[in-house]
Order: sequence, then C-alpha cells, then structure tokens
Amino acid sequence: MARQEARFNRGEAIRFILLHSLGNFLILFSLYGVIATFGPALYYEVQFRVIQARGIHFTVANDVILSDGEGSPSGRKRAGDSSVASLSQNDKRTGPSFADILAGDREQRLIPKDPQFSILIPKIGAQARIFPNVDSSNPKEFLPILQQGIAHAKGNVFPGMHGNIYLFAHSVDNWWNVGRYNAVFYLLKDLSIGDDIIVYFEGKRYDYKVSSLVITEPTDVSFIARDHNGPEQLVLQTCWPPGTTWKRLYVIAVSKPS
Repeated sequence: MARQEARFNRGEAIRFILLHSLGNFLILFSLYGVIATFGPALYYEVQFRVIQARGIHFTVANDVILSDGEGSPSGRKRAGDSSVASLSQNDKRTGPSFADILAGDREQRLIPKDPQFSILIPKIGAQARIFPNVDSSNPKEFLPILQQGIAHAKGNVFPGMHGNIYLFAHSVDNWWNVGRYNAVFYLLKDLSIGDDIIVYFEGKRYDYKVSSLVITEPTDVSFIARDHNGPEQLVLQTCWPPGTTWKRLYVIAVSKPS
C-alpha cells in the first residue's frame, strides 16, 4: 500500500513538473512573440522621444562625396548637380545610431545612402535607399527588397514627373518578420502636415512637404492609383498600427516650389 502511494506521489510530481514546465514555456514563447513583433516599434518610438527631449535637429547635406569608382573620393559636387553618381564607402551611412541620438550633437546631418535614389526625412532622422521598379504585387520580388530599404512601385513615375511617386515599406510574410521589413517607416505616424521629405534621384535633390496623412483599409488603393497627368506628389505607405498588417497609413507629400 505504501509502495503504491509512493508511486502515485511520484507520478503526480512528474505530472506537475511537466505541466509547470509547459506553462512556463508557453508564457516565454508568448513574451518572445510580443517582443519580436513590437520590439522594433518600441525601439524607434523611444529613439524618437529622445530626439524630441534633447531637441535634436537633423539637416540634409547640401553636397555629397563622389567616388572615382575605386572607393576613393574624387571631389565634391552640389547635391542638385545631375553628375553626382554615388557616395564613397565611408559615407554610406544607414542613419544616426542610438548612441548618436542619446549623446551626440544636437545638430546632426543626414546623408543620402545613394544619390541615385534615396529618401531622407529630417524630423524622424530617417534615411534609406530606394529600389526602383519593384513589383508591389509579387512578394517574392518585394520582400527581399524591403529587408534592404524602400521599394518604388513598378509602373509609377519618378521624381520630377507628373503623377504619383509611390514608395512602400509595409508588407511581411510572417509576423516574426514585421520588424525586419517595417523598421524604416515605423515613425511615419509622427509626421505632420508641413514636414519636409527629401528624395534624391539620379543625383538631383527633390524637396517635398507633407500635405496629408490618411489611414485606410488594405483594399483601398485610391491613393496610389496612377495618374500621369495629375500633379506630382510623393506617396509613402506603411502598415498601421506599427507592427501589424491591419490597415495602411499613407503619407502624401507635394513638391515644393523651386
């Protein structure tokens, strides 16, 4: 009898340990899922709040360093000069680091990653390379691009032309990849009407000002419909809320007069 009771107690203890371990695993897995999904958004949110608290002001460089094709600077050109070709390797920065934001100067410069096609947003300290003519209906094509920068939708116009310049960084294949693909445009929600957006295309600088921010259903494509006869406007798209694919946030910006 005592032996059977001991076996029963051991069985109950093993069952308790297994259930307890499984419960802990599920809790940790859930926490990992939350952090993996919303961690990047929280990182950029904290970074932006530090920018605001410290009063950091970003300016866009008016000149870039040219490369002679062998990695050494060959001189300087105005950013608006169409002969600007590419940045030197030392100046291909991805943006200010958190250390720069936390302890750096209050006046900081943004430099385009590639003056052939790049975007810079001074208010949020964002800068990224733009990849042209990406098929927005083909995940196999645009998902690898969104790991590297911003996608320009195939069939839309380029800076300096009439119509919509549609740029996106919004789509993911799995929830755990949200942070990998959306990070560049996480802070678009913090833009306001009148904020500056700068795009470099073929070595020339194009300046835009935010005119509206709109949240829509994913099926609403009215804001990106092509109208090559309409006025030039820049359309930036990301997901809303950040870290989800529930809705779409569009930032519309119009060309500034020269």
